[in-house]
Amino acid sequence: MRSYEDLVAEAVAAPTEGWDFSWFEGRATEERPTWGYARSLAGRLAGAGAVLDVQTGGGEVLDGALGAAPRPPRLTVATEGWAPNAARATALLGPRGVAVVAVPEDAPLPFADAAFDLVVSRHPVRPRWAELARVLRPGGAYFAQHVGPGSAFELVEYFLGPRPRASRRDRHPEDERAAAEAAGLTVVDLRAQRLRMEFHDIGAVVHFLRKVVWMVPGFTVEAYQPRLRALHRRIETEGPFVAHSSRHLVDARKPGRPAGTEPFA
Repeated sequence: MRSYEDLVAEAVAAPTEGWDFSWFEGRATEERPTWGYARSLAGRLAGAGAVLDVQTGGGEVLDGALGAAPRPPRLTVATEGWAPNAARATALLGPRGVAVVAVPEDAPLPFADAAFDLVVSRHPVRPRWAELARVLRPGGAYFAQHVGPGSAFELVEYFLGPRPRASRRDRHPEDERAAAEAAGLTVVDLRAQRLRMEFHDIGAVVHFLRKVVWMVPGFTVEAYQPRLRALHRRIETEGPFVAHSSRHLVDARKPGRPAGTEPFA
């Protein structure tokens, strides 16, 4: 058994840039959705000409999918709003010819109308449906994996107490279907799953909350020291802390016929 101080110090020292979760190996686990987003994404990329990855993080998911795609797209662009992640994504994706554009999460996309035939995203903070529809070509698709309602709320509520009912409804897949369709998209596939998470030591909890900053806004070890120490003792005596993530797959299409496929008069 390692001490509370050692585990927390190690977690605080660990970098949080990007979406590489290898630091959690042997310390925390999360079930994967059965649809295999990264694998499916690789197949979608092979059939696309111009691709936009929105909120790419450190570019890890896009990089893996491009590496697995039988044929890379002719053009691939990614956006990211957090400067450390944008720098990381540029270093990772640049050798693949991907341009990374710094775009705040709540800003309009700096691209022309109908610029892409495939827009993708893994865990966007908040999908901006009107913008996604605007930059898609007729017949184009938005293919993404989103965080669903009440994700990891067992952990969130351990630190923050019971969340309001509205918070539990936030990001509901059916609400997102309605928003996508209001923006002019047709949702052709929508699948949701709850997935088991286990935190095996307090260091994994600290690193997770430092990395996924919207879970417990303003989280610091100092601010939550009593709760962290109590959770450390609980994990030591009772075993892993269990929570459940919420994920849903969204496959939406923009109505219309892709350019160049119009029938002869």
